[in-house]
Amino acid sequence: MAEVDQEQRDDLFDEGNVALAIGDLEGAVEVYKQVVEMDPGFFDGWHAYGMLLMKLERYKEAIGAGLQATTLQPNDLLAWTALSQMYVANEQIAEAEDAKQKATILGIGGKIVRD
Repeated sequence: MAEVDQEQRDDLFDEGNVALAIGDLEGAVEVYKQVVEMDPGFFDGWHAYGMLLMKLERYKEAIGAGLQATTLQPNDLLAWTALSQMYVANEQIAEAEDAKQKATILGIGGKIVRD
């Protein structure tokens, strides 16, 4: 696997953030997609991509990105909370409750995956 140019990745991620900030949601989603393709292990990219996909009501894609974020950082409270919201938006209540439970565990100081 080729080494990721983190500076290039970060510059591209910043470009996506600017597009989002000025309201170019479709432009931002395309940039975030490029970021995660460039670096599949970049948590912030997956999280931002998933949240934006949810905002665009592309729920199944958002859930995929959210699952990737929780896989990369299984003890991230925000990632599990976001995934729960994505499942709710897609009317997958059982999955939403499971993700919410994981967020609750993290919120009280527990761990999903022990270090």
